Amino acid sequence: MTNDEAPLTSEERAELEALRAEKARRERAELEQLRAERGSEGAASPTRPRRETETPRREATAPQRETEAQRRARRLMEPGEDLSMPVAQKIILVVLALVVAAVIAVYLFVSR
Repeated sequence: MTNDEAPLTSEERAELEALRAEKARRERAELEQLRAERGSEGAASPTRPRRETETPRREATAPQRETEAQRRARRLMEPGEDLSMPVAQKIILVVLALVVAAVIAVYLFVSR
């Protein structure tokens, strides 16, 4: 790994720009998909306004549910933009810490 203070080479700069462009294309595509889904939901039931408590999962088709489940799983399992720890990993570490604390507490109180 190179030093963080060293300037980027032209190849690295080109790769970074390509990655940023790809990310921007994906975000635009996702935004357009969400707009299309929202538009189709509004067109499906124009006479009855949608309540806040209704979930789109009930109305979603099987492929839409799969992509939604994949997004949820990705959000739980992948690190954030700043490479922060994924949510699922945090949950596992907390549960593991509670188990270890319980084992230590049982060991201390039973041995007396």
